[in-house]
Amino acid sequence: MFHTIRPMLPDDLAAVLRVQAACYPPPMQEAPDVVSMRLRAAPATCVVGCDGDGVCGYLFAYPSRLGRVTALDAPFAPAPDADTLYLHDLAVDPRALGRGLARSLVAHLLGPGQRPALAHAALVAVQDSARFWGGFGFAAHATDDPGLAGYPPGAVYMARLNC
Repeated sequence: MFHTIRPMLPDDLAAVLRVQAACYPPPMQEAPDVVSMRLRAAPATCVVGCDGDGVCGYLFAYPSRLGRVTALDAPFAPAPDADTLYLHDLAVDPRALGRGLARSLVAHLLGPGQRPALAHAALVAVQDSARFWGGFGFAAHATDDPGLAGYPPGAVYMARLNC
């Protein structure tokens, strides 16, 4: 089924929270005020995927530094000396699974001419998603950032260097 990708808007937040609730267990769901602050902090790197029924996926990202991790339920702190596009949260509503939306959202931000001119991209892979991210060139990368400690067991900090 057809989907479009566009910048996330404040009016999308209710739908984004619905998708988040459908994709993550309660301990991983982030507060509405934090989600709203993230959009305000990095509107150029927050996108949604839509189908005929509205928002069915999203990706939150922001300019950061390699090795930094945003803790769950913490606001974004875009780095003035950013070298990394940090992909914090990617989710696709179960109704849209199998349509390639997750890949399209990632490609939208990482594709040539799309992402900010940053040397690297990084993320924390959760829910056994490391293989998915590996398909985009991400690999496990060392970090000692304390923000990683709040993620569920099995979370892996991954980076794509010199993208």
